Amino acid sequence: MSIDTDKDLEQLKRIGRIVALTLQTMLDQVKPGITTAELDHIGGKMLAKHGARSAPKITYDFPGHTCISINDEVAHGIPKADRVIRAGDLVNIDVSAELNGYFADSGASIPVPPTPQLFTKLCRSTRSALKAGMKAARAGQPLNRIGKAISKEAYRAGFGVIHNLCSHGVGRALHEEPEYIPSYYDSRDKRTLHEGQVITIEPFLTNGPPMAFQDRDGWTLRTQEGCFAAQYEHTIVITKRQPIVITRA
Repeated sequence: MSIDTDKDLEQLKRIGRIVALTLQTMLDQVKPGITTAELDHIGGKMLAKHGARSAPKITYDFPGHTCISINDEVAHGIPKADRVIRAGDLVNIDVSAELNGYFADSGASIPVPPTPQLFTKLCRSTRSALKAGMKAARAGQPLNRIGKAISKEAYRAGFGVIHNLCSHGVGRALHEEPEYIPSYYDSRDKRTLHEGQVITIEPFLTNGPPMAFQDRDGWTLRTQEGCFAAQYEHTIVITKRQPIVITRA
């Protein structure tokens, strides 16, 4: 969507803050022994407390309020009562929600101590890639500058990017035009960013192959066994200068 009125921006900021608070609350509860179902329940309660609804539930009938992925799971992990988080895991939480017809989307990865050096570097590099992507997102500029900035940051750190998971438009629905904003540079992409446009930026950096593969459960996306990926995500509004970050707590 594009911001047309002050009400649009106000409502987006409202749901963005709820999503950010929910994500932070869940991240704060990540510890050895907690199950992903318990973690998801915390997120669901937080959304309900603020009158918001889980976007993946209402959009895709996803079997959870949030997506929780661990280790070689890249995205869309289903919360489960028997999936226990353990020391040394790399956990990703993705929270998206709706309130009053407006949607926001955010995510973050967190290593559970003791933290392998790989996870520390992977998370740090992915946060840097997110910042680089947001810095490149300016009204009037080519959309493919986002992927160029993200991939440059990833390659500089010795990582790759997942090609079949991408940023996207958001606002009036969970996924809107532009539906595919890659985290790599595509010189053939001639689209341009415009003032007031609402999108996510969500790089997935990995030490494995550039493609994620769907699990047999029909939801979970994985990288190659023995490899890992991290993701950080914000919903933003495009301006001629720094974007407005909707999902900042």
